[in-house]
Amino acid sequence: MSARTVVVLGGGIGGVVAARRLRRRLASDDRVVLIERDPLFRFAPSYLWVMHGDRRPDQITRDLRHLRAKGIEVIEAEVTGIDPAERQATTSAGTIRGDALIVALGARLDPASLPGFTDTAHNIYTVDGAQAAGDAVRSLSAGTVAVLVAGTPYKCPAAPYEAAFLVDDLLRRGGARDRVTVDVYTPEALPMPTAGPAIGDAVVELLGEHGIGFHPGRSATRIDAATNALVFADGGDAHADVLLGVPPHRSPDVVATSGLAGDSGYIPVDPHTLATAVPDVFAIGDVTAIPIARGKLLPKAGVFAEAEARVVADQIAHDWRGRTSRHAFDGKGSCFLEIGDGHSAYAGGDFYAPDGPNVAMRGPGRRWHLAKVVFEQYWMRRWL
Repeated sequence: MSARTVVVLGGGIGGVVAARRLRRRLASDDRVVLIERDPLFRFAPSYLWVMHGDRRPDQITRDLRHLRAKGIEVIEAEVTGIDPAERQATTSAGTIRGDALIVALGARLDPASLPGFTDTAHNIYTVDGAQAAGDAVRSLSAGTVAVLVAGTPYKCPAAPYEAAFLVDDLLRRGGARDRVTVDVYTPEALPMPTAGPAIGDAVVELLGEHGIGFHPGRSATRIDAATNALVFADGGDAHADVLLGVPPHRSPDVVATSGLAGDSGYIPVDPHTLATAVPDVFAIGDVTAIPIARGKLLPKAGVFAEAEARVVADQIAHDWRGRTSRHAFDGKGSCFLEIGDGHSAYAGGDFYAPDGPNVAMRGPGRRWHLAKVVFEQYWMRRWL
């Protein structure tokens, strides 16, 4: 059998795990090609620790080009076209065709689609924005801090609430908490709604214990940069001296025009194999749309991207050896919820449960914070 090639589009969590696992499982003369426009990988789950001052950006950044030493062909290029039938990608560095194709291009941040966001909000979904948000909060002696969810779906559903808790902690440490109000505005009815009402109610209770205002069902239509006012679809508004924003998310343009995307712009896949409608083409992570019970979609989160990447890599490796993979994605996942002062809560469960996600939350404790630190260090050393 001649050597074959698997092409991975995107060097985020899912793409990196898929490439690394494939390299270990394929024959040495098979090629694993990873295409990513940004050679620097940043561990997004730690962005809010950068905001809080617990990490420097360089501590959560790695150079993807180092994966070349592990036998992965890393190509720095923008993906400009996808031809699923040919398992082929057109990029700014040329065209490459594979025997298998994995689309792991994530969700595109689109802050410009909400008027005023770019001029006013600190985008906490970038490492620079998170760092700037922390500086702005620390400089505030009185006033208001708002955390805005600009639209759904968005990745890491716990992030805006973690941001609010860590802002609360920063203000307490700086002695300004009693002079600064902290509020969360979201179009959602409850925090982390896919995880079920019990989890949402638990997070709302925690927000209340920390004196953080929760404002559900508020869809922002624009932000007035002159007055720092959030303007909502219901006609109301709110002022923010410091605004932390979760920007609108979109499917990457190259995915929307690939023929792989569904009505949402994201890619429908088999919920257990991550196979698309095109043979030997898979999609993993935030770029997918996976229906679950009660008409919802699987949340966009790194924990799912990693698990999906493992499954797809094993399937390809088994298939190329003429075997049948017994691995399937089971929809189970978990996340930590940082609440400050070295404490975290932890939620996890089965998102594929037939009657709806069966998720439980463990109350805040120092051990969950330490577990998150261990997970971060494990992940960075294991995969990069």
